[in-house]
Amino acid sequence: MIYELSVLQFSKMLRNLDTILAKIPAYADHKKIDVDVLLQSRLAPDQFNFVRQVQIACDAAKICISKLTGKDAPVHDDKETSLIQLRTRISDTLKFLSGFNEADFVNSKDKSVTTPRWEGKTLQGHEYLVQHSIPNVYFHITTAYQILRHNGMDVGKKDYLGALPFKA
Repeated sequence: MIYELSVLQFSKMLRNLDTILAKIPAYADHKKIDVDVLLQSRLAPDQFNFVRQVQIACDAAKICISKLTGKDAPVHDDKETSLIQLRTRISDTLKFLSGFNEADFVNSKDKSVTTPRWEGKTLQGHEYLVQHSIPNVYFHITTAYQILRHNGMDVGKKDYLGALPFKA
């Protein structure tokens, strides 16, 4: 279950985010605005811009998987400034996530997880995933989505959710 909630769901949402990013050039061209305007946009003055939201969404996904499995996550230098670089960041993160399977998470449910910001406090692996990582990944993907919506880009819930596994 942890594999499904983490690797599979994070991968799906990052692919959905990448699909949304792929629509930016056409929108910017249609509106006659520089793509960089969208990349530097933010919802509030004290909130991170679009670029940073994408970076953090990727980091939150890969760091979660790293902490739950004990395998090192790739390090990114957070120097992306273009749409192509952001899409590459998502692609690199998806490649990392694709290297895992259910067996990698066998002992992750009860694993003790901490971060430096928690000042020595810990969560069990399942708590870390459900109460910290999932909300964190979704927060940053949602914020990136909302920045584009706020700037008038025609993306909707179907773009955000992506394909659903409907049964006939």
